[in-house]
Amino acid sequence: MKGLHRLVYPPAWSIAAKISAALFATAIIPMGFTACYNLRQSLASLEAGEYRKLELLAASTASRLDQLIIDIQRLIVQVSSDRNVVGFLTATIPRKREALLPNLQRTLENVFHSNPDFDAVFLMDAQGKCLAATDPKFVGKNYAFREYFRVSIQGRPYISSILVGQTTKRPGLFLAYPVRSDDGKIVGVTVVKIRGENIWAIVNALQVGSQSYAFLIDQQGIVISHPNQSLLYHSLIPLSPNIQKQVMTDRDYGLKKITSLDISELAVMVKAKEPGHASYRSEQEQISRIVGFAPLQVQPWVLGISQPKTQFVAPLNHLIWQHGSSVLVVGGITAIIALLLARSISRPIHSLTAAAQALEQDNFHPKILADASRTQDDIGRLVRVFLNMAGEVKAREQKLKRQVIDLRVEIDETKRVSQVAEITENEHFRQLEQKIQKLRQQVVSSDETETDYFERLHSKVESLKQRSLNN
Repeated sequence: MKGLHRLVYPPAWSIAAKISAALFATAIIPMGFTACYNLRQSLASLEAGEYRKLELLAASTASRLDQLIIDIQRLIVQVSSDRNVVGFLTATIPRKREALLPNLQRTLENVFHSNPDFDAVFLMDAQGKCLAATDPKFVGKNYAFREYFRVSIQGRPYISSILVGQTTKRPGLFLAYPVRSDDGKIVGVTVVKIRGENIWAIVNALQVGSQSYAFLIDQQGIVISHPNQSLLYHSLIPLSPNIQKQVMTDRDYGLKKITSLDISELAVMVKAKEPGHASYRSEQEQISRIVGFAPLQVQPWVLGISQPKTQFVAPLNHLIWQHGSSVLVVGGITAIIALLLARSISRPIHSLTAAAQALEQDNFHPKILADASRTQDDIGRLVRVFLNMAGEVKAREQKLKRQVIDLRVEIDETKRVSQVAEITENEHFRQLEQKIQKLRQQVVSSDETETDYFERLHSKVESLKQRSLNN
């Protein structure tokens, strides 16, 4: 438990651990903050660049579609003002129309063969009946219910969404333009149908990766071009009942209902006026994707380019790995340098500690600090001061020992004198001395020698001393 406390309690760490931790933190913490800041800025810049790339690609393809539609619009304007077309529609006598029909047919055929994207070119009268067409299937059919006819007969050009033709059952884009007589009266409508597959081919040709694709939506958010044809004619977001009814009336997709993909994140694409981007989750693929989109200029459509987020995140992960690796490498180098520096500082301190313990145990020898004392830094000066101090302590200790010995001798002598004084100054001892003096004055018996007398006297004195001590 004590070892664990020392491990988790920084003040209890060794000086080497403290210095290593301080140096490591000083190097890594600022670098870590700098690396995180640079990484965030790099990721933001890379993310913005990736979205911008998708937006530019979408805008480029949208421009191609715009140019295609503009070129066809110019062509259909020319066809609508062609003298054979105007003469045919303004002719009221059937025989005159029959006489003009071959020239009209050649005009339509020439237009049809001028562009491989065209699926059909046909001409309708003011009632919506097809009078001439490059595909005989159209002739005689009435298309007054189609929105492109209803708008054009009012004098406005019209570009449809991609519809499934009622006659051919093939998807296509219908461009209609009113035909006016010499006096300005609208006498019919010219229609050019572009193959839907060709529009899809232009859109699908744009890819930025193996799993990326481009798609096209109309003004209601209905997908009119997608590489996965099972998603065609599905709306990105749920349609209101009124729009659902209008779409089913004006367009024939061969469906009973427009099913919604319910991707609320892509609602920003519907009727978008500026390029933008969004991220969403594809329920069909069960992956997250990002999309850059751009609107067309001549048609209220929006073209989007979608790619998996993993494809977009791959360079980000590479960037994160680079930053992380650099921090780890620098951190490792810093840790090694900090450890070596800390050991170079702590080694003399450990030697000083060992020397102090040896000095305490009276087992100190200056040789254990010989290496540390040769350095010219602060630690070397400290060691030399310690050696001087140890020498002085040793000398003082020897002097103190001698003083202690002398003091003990003096104390023993003083104690002996004190004990003798206690004996001699005793009242009983004085009385004894007086008796001895008296005995000395007495005459020695004739039968006792002087030596015997002295020994007897001495034994009495000793017995008295012993008695006095016992008392």
